[in-house]
Amino acid sequence: MPEKNVDIIMDEKKINRALTRIAHEILEQNSDPTSLVIIGIITRGAILAKRLAKIIADLEGVEIPVGLMDIGLYRDDIQSNLDQPIVQRTDILFAVVNKNVILVDDVLFTGRTIRAALNQIVDFGRPKTIQLAVLIDRGFREYPIKADYVGVNIPTSREDKVLLHVKEKEKSDKVSIVRADKKTAKKKTTKGGK
Repeated sequence: MPEKNVDIIMDEKKINRALTRIAHEILEQNSDPTSLVIIGIITRGAILAKRLAKIIADLEGVEIPVGLMDIGLYRDDIQSNLDQPIVQRTDILFAVVNKNVILVDDVLFTGRTIRAALNQIVDFGRPKTIQLAVLIDRGFREYPIKADYVGVNIPTSREDKVLLHVKEKEKSDKVSIVRADKKTAKKKTTKGGK
């Protein structure tokens, strides 16, 4: 039985179509694919980064280096959280200097994750450009960050949860929105004074 207040908004076919479109847009924007490197934010951004690199390789016959990034220690809320971040790993085994870096994440929300990722990338050197690709943009930005490549824009409330399930982790590809209970959301909004 389907879970209450959950909407499936993308299935495997729609996700693949969105990633293929993003790959084409990246190639249109960057005429020399050998200038590209792709860095995915762990966990699901890294999975999408590998998929984008494969699509580009299939289209252009060029292997694009792919790096993985854990931004846990670069977050601006690390001091305010009681729980310390579980640091995974950052594997960027190539030079980013003078490269066109495609930074990949699954969901763009407040922009805090991307801000942390930008800080980490420049610790590896100065790229020619950093371009942002996301599967989903749900709005509610707290930083002036905008994606260059977006799979789909999804209207949500701030309290909703947008979840990407991927074959590599959950055995199927889909994007779902868990809608916030209207009573709970209203209480949070009233209590927070927003």
